[in-house]
Amino acid sequence: MIKRTLYFGNPSYLSIKHSQLTIRLPEVEKNDLLPTEFKRDALATIPVEDIGIVVIDNPQITLTSGLLQALQENNVAVIICDYRHMPQSLLLPIEGNSIQQERYEAQLSASEPLKKQLWQQTVSQKIKNQAAALESKTLPADYLIPLHRNVKSGDTDNCEATAAVYYWQTIFKHINGFVRHREGPPPNNYLNYGYAILRATMARSIVAAGLLPTLGIFHKNRYNAYCLADDLMEPYRPYVDQIVHQMVAEMGITDDMTKEHKAILLKIPAIDVTIDGEKSPLMIATQRTAVSLVKCFNGEQRKILYPEL
Repeated sequence: MIKRTLYFGNPSYLSIKHSQLTIRLPEVEKNDLLPTEFKRDALATIPVEDIGIVVIDNPQITLTSGLLQALQENNVAVIICDYRHMPQSLLLPIEGNSIQQERYEAQLSASEPLKKQLWQQTVSQKIKNQAAALESKTLPADYLIPLHRNVKSGDTDNCEATAAVYYWQTIFKHINGFVRHREGPPPNNYLNYGYAILRATMARSIVAAGLLPTLGIFHKNRYNAYCLADDLMEPYRPYVDQIVHQMVAEMGITDDMTKEHKAILLKIPAIDVTIDGEKSPLMIATQRTAVSLVKCFNGEQRKILYPEL
């Protein structure tokens, strides 16, 4: 079942009651000019079991410890935004699978040749999806085709970086001087926000599969708690790029993200993707990707399942 993504941007009080996330709006309750019926309708409840991601985007939001415990028991990814209203931190449960220890062992004992082969598959599918993203916008993609077909084990020729240079020069070529950079001007902020939602979705699936999100197959960073999520989300990034390209075409570019921009990007976990010949919501696809990686670590199969754009 596809889980819901909830966004909270106004001052509110969030608690748990009878396994329901309960939302109270203090500003509404304290407004004596509003009728009692309106105040009553301002209260809302949502079953915790239906939630996949919660985004907290206001410093005046209060969450009870009981609610946080319930969210973690149900493997809900909780994203906290900073003063710029950009995702800053991610909260996930320590335990997400009943045979977690067994899967940790398989992950930790994975050989270097296996991890290099898995990274080869990851880079190849990412470049292939980048080519499809360009073609969907009637942009030239011929340069990327031989690259994705010739990625070597461990991507020793750095095809990923070579493809990235061409890809970013092409997909936003209508934006004068665009360079993909995390701290760069818009629409980099749109991409950052979308990738943060994607990363949380993938990290949630990794934990549910009983894997360590910190231990990547390629990414290694002593300060990064989600190296494996950064690995597995790579072939999914072009889906975000497509959405941002469409947003820019229809809504233009603004320095600050509007509620309309965020509303579109928060739907990323629910967009349809094709994986293993079947259509499914992206959130379900990330779960299949994570489970397929478990099977690779266990020697049950040799290929990670990734979506094909």
